[in-house]
Amino acid sequence: MSTITIDRAQHTAAKVAGVWYLLAMAAGIFAELYLRGRLIVPGNVAQTAHNILASERLFRIGTATNLIVFAGDAALLVALYVILSPVNRNLALLAASWRLIDCSILAVNLLNDFIILRLLSGADYLRGFDTKQLQALARLFYNVEGAGFQIGFVFLGLGSTAFSVLWLKSRYIPRALAG
Repeated sequence: MSTITIDRAQHTAAKVAGVWYLLAMAAGIFAELYLRGRLIVPGNVAQTAHNILASERLFRIGTATNLIVFAGDAALLVALYVILSPVNRNLALLAASWRLIDCSILAVNLLNDFIILRLLSGADYLRGFDTKQLQALARLFYNVEGAGFQIGFVFLGLGSTAFSVLWLKSRYIPRALAG
């Protein structure tokens, strides 16, 4: 049985990756289920719009939390690249690239939140629309955001699959956990 050598940079990167995974999961669940999940009422556009306006701070905190998670994911993919590039540099670069595309799509996708807030703001330039139209447009952008998440998650899945292959090949962790 061969001995696995892990250098100092890999060791530090592994710590960063482990801590960030835990923080990102907790923050993502908090943002989507607690903050934003409380505001969205499926099938009721008017109530959803009312909830967002009544709790605009919660909505904005959810957006900011998601942005922090996506920015942190960029640091995570660098850490994963440092850990796994000795196994196969090209595959690690491909995995990191796919995950960077994921982070980019998800971060840009958050622009929909700002559009939703603008549509519901009651600004003078929106007086050409009635309330129901503005609420429907806000819901449309919320649905577009959901589609953006699905597109981003395709690249998340591709990158994660490639990183999993690298974990399997590396033998740094038990094969069952890598799989």
